[in-house]
Parts: sequence; C-alpha cells; structure tokens
Amino acid sequence: MNKTNEELQALVKKATAGDKNALETLIAGVQDIVFNLSLRMLGTFADAEDATQDILLKMITHLSTFRGDSSFTTWVFRIAVNHLKNYQKHMFARYPLSFEYYGDDIENAKIQDVPDLTQNVEREILAEELKMSCTNVMLQCLDAESRCIFILGTMFQIDSRIAGDILEMTPEAYRQRLSRIRRKMADFLGTYCGEYGRGRCKCKDRVNYAIQNHRINPMCLDYVSASEIPLQTMMDVKNAMEDIDGLSQDFSFCRPYQSPERTKRLIREFLASTQLSIIQNS
Repeated sequence: MNKTNEELQALVKKATAGDKNALETLIAGVQDIVFNLSLRMLGTFADAEDATQDILLKMITHLSTFRGDSSFTTWVFRIAVNHLKNYQKHMFARYPLSFEYYGDDIENAKIQDVPDLTQNVEREILAEELKMSCTNVMLQCLDAESRCIFILGTMFQIDSRIAGDILEMTPEAYRQRLSRIRRKMADFLGTYCGEYGRGRCKCKDRVNYAIQNHRINPMCLDYVSASEIPLQTMMDVKNAMEDIDGLSQDFSFCRPYQSPERTKRLIREFLASTQLSIIQNS
C-alpha cells in the first residue's frame, strides 16, 4: 500500500467511524498480499480464497485496535500469519506432505503407464500449470512456521526485525531459520526438479500423471489463468514495512498473483450489507 503511515492512520480513523470508501481503500491495499500469503501457506487457490476472506473480515472487525505502533501492512501481516499458522480447514491439514513422500513419488511414479488425459489442452500450458502448482504445494512439506518464515523472507523479503516481531522470535533466530529452510528447499529442488535444478523430473513428462492424481485439472487452470502482480507492487509492500536486510534469494516460483474476482466480490457484498455496522461496535 503506497501511502504514508499518517495517511493510513487517517483512513483507519475514517473507516472505524463508518466511512465505507475509506474501508474499501484499506482492503484494496492489502487483499492481494493477504491472498498470496494464504496461497503459499495453504497450497491451493480454493483454500487461499476462503482464508483470505476470513482474514480480511478479521481485519475489518479488529480495525479499531490498530494504534499505529507499526505500519498498517505489518499489522495486517500479523493478523494473517496468526490466522494461517493455526488454520486447519485446508486440504493439506488433512493430507500432510513430506519431502520424503515428494521425492519417492518423483523417483518411482510410473508416469509412462498413464494414457493421454489432456482433453485437447496444449501440453505446454498444462506443464506450466503443473510447475506452478507443484512448487507451491512443495511448500506444504515444511511445518507451518517454517513455511511462514520461508514465505516472509523469500517472497515478501521482509526485514528480519519485522519478520521476527510478527513471528515472535528474535531477528537472529529468524535469520538462522530462514537460511536453513532456504537451503533445504534449494537442495530438494536441485536434487529432484528438472525445472529449477538438475533433477530428472520434467513437468511436461508428468502432465498425464498429475491429471490422473487430481493435481491439475485441464478444465480449471488456476495458475495459468491468474493475473500476476507487477514486481513493483511487491516492492511497495516490502518498502512499506521498511528495508530488507540483504538475505533475499530468488526462488522464481514464488510469483505473486491478484486475488481472484470471487474473493473481491464476496468482500464487496459484505461491505454492502448491514453487517458493516460491526466495525463501529468492535
């Protein structure tokens, strides 16, 4: 959100007084970062959409508690992180993954035995969908806190002091854990992935296997159809939370996306409802 802290505090004050336009401005400024954090933490678009709605509604109902002691973006991140670390309604909470499982599937899956299931969708498009889905789901091999550390440090490139404050750990502990987690991720990609490393796994070769196992759906290509956010937008998020500390490493699969139109529509419907009065009574 490209506004000064004073401007944001003024918007918060107006929103808590019942100014709908001010509230819409605040939501518009953070809904994409909330969605991207949710997508990386939970692994699927559907779960990320549901969690984004929950987080934005929680932000709305707690808006009167914002005191300006941190940036507004940091405050929203803290709400989102606390919500997502304990979120149990997503698919991978029921079916947890591990790097061992992922590696074994790459090494031993009988991909050559699967018939053509592409339904006349170009294989290159399906391979791109699989690449983005696979690497995002791979984050689910990390425990929730490690996943959050990786996302804050790699995708959002948040300063270690601020990230440590959000996660309730020292900046030093955050930096050490981020370094270990990045190395673990990089080692796995380097060993198995032919797209980002030197492994033998190629997305194009595994398209039919992925369709058969419901990992991608040729009729619903979430990643390929999503609109990416310009890099400058993500830089604005980072700058709003102060300068980074030089620990950034490029994991290019962490592409940022606009929040889906369905999520935006549901939030608009909520703002148009009589429930908006709860913000003034919270």
